[in-house]
Amino acid sequence: MNKIKVLIVDDSALMRKIISDMVNEESDMEVINTARNGEDLLTKLQNNLPDVITLDVEMPKMDGIKALKEMKKNNINIPVIVLSSVSQKGPQLTMECLEAGAFDFLPKPSGAISLDINKVKIGLIQRIRLAYEKSKVQARPIVRPAAVENRAIKRNSLEKIDAVVIGASTGGPKALYAVITAFPEKLGVPVFVVQHMPVGFTKAFAERLNLNSKIKVVEAAEGMSIEKDTVYIAQGGFHMEVGTDRKIHLNTEPTLWGVRPAVDKLFISAAKLYGSHIISAVLTGMGKDGAQGTIEIKKSGGITLAEDKSTCTIYGMPKAAFETGMVDIVLPIDNIANEIVKAVCGKGR
Repeated sequence: MNKIKVLIVDDSALMRKIISDMVNEESDMEVINTARNGEDLLTKLQNNLPDVITLDVEMPKMDGIKALKEMKKNNINIPVIVLSSVSQKGPQLTMECLEAGAFDFLPKPSGAISLDINKVKIGLIQRIRLAYEKSKVQARPIVRPAAVENRAIKRNSLEKIDAVVIGASTGGPKALYAVITAFPEKLGVPVFVVQHMPVGFTKAFAERLNLNSKIKVVEAAEGMSIEKDTVYIAQGGFHMEVGTDRKIHLNTEPTLWGVRPAVDKLFISAAKLYGSHIISAVLTGMGKDGAQGTIEIKKSGGITLAEDKSTCTIYGMPKAAFETGMVDIVLPIDNIANEIVKAVCGKGR
């Protein structure tokens, strides 16, 4: 069996050793090299190309974002998993890394030197395998326009959309960037988003989206009044629900499907509040979060979308939603914003 070849990049020799040992414990992967910063990485890539790279963000001489940009400039297309500390700059740099093409990221549990890095071992190993598999698969585009037409016939032309809900996980930041930056400044409805993301990173994610979008984007907070023309990003570590008092409510109830925030929590609460006047979208991600929520939104008479396999980083959540039989429209990521705008503006219904 050919092992997955991994290159570890970290400015700490201790972290390079610990992460290398974690990877080498797996029978299907091996560390073929390490690098102490971005410059060292680019030098090492001249000789022996790995299948997957784990990349520290904050490093001397050349940090993670600069290294990624140089790789892109030189057409080095190797999937990168960012390991980031929740420092003052860490979350912002991580968002830039994702924009620059990183596959996914994981936070270091306790800063730049995380002796407890083993806490994220399962997640890291899982992402290495997924990144490797994704790099080897050539997806074929599948578009199902008939689903759009069928839904248009069933929907009452007098019904309007009052809210949009979106859920995503692995690959979600890039997918959400494509959707949210395509929304107009005056969409006319609120948009609620759950992106599986750890504590400390959702604020930077919301700020990055707000900087690059026409529509206003904020990190959700407890008790926020729901306003039109605003995108609310669920806060890491908290489930986000919308209440009958037209306010946002966050809670630390147990994880659902192993995550908090959970897409299902948002979708189900939104279905109760908005009834048939809602449109949902389940984007790329692992697992089945969002499937039950899709069922509830469909039962309430809303419109349900899922991202097509052809553009998903991981075809897990959209697949689970589609397999419920309750998804109306399946579209590649670049078409989803337009479909949402059409539904909200009353066209194509």
